[in-house]
Amino acid sequence: MIEPHGQGVAVHVKAHAGARRNRVFRRDDRALHVEVTQAPERGKANAAIVELLADRLGLKRSQVTLLSGETAAQKRFLLAGLSVEDAAARIDAACAK
Repeated sequence: MIEPHGQGVAVHVKAHAGARRNRVFRRDDRALHVEVTQAPERGKANAAIVELLADRLGLKRSQVTLLSGETAAQKRFLLAGLSVEDAAARIDAACAK
């Protein structure tokens, strides 16, 4: 789910657009699940995921970048400036909310 990247860490995300509420949770160790209320049109859901991840992980929006999966449910996001350990701790805290 979390792997080192030259600028921080890459996180595998399973995206669910058009959900009833925004939330971050984990079902297994393969991907972080992120649900957003935005519809998957013209990048709105991706922007909402970036904003939600930044908010829940205590990062600036500029630290969260979509690496791959722009139009797919399976995505990879860069969390800039974090170590694997720091990212794991922040994700654990976000999933506990």
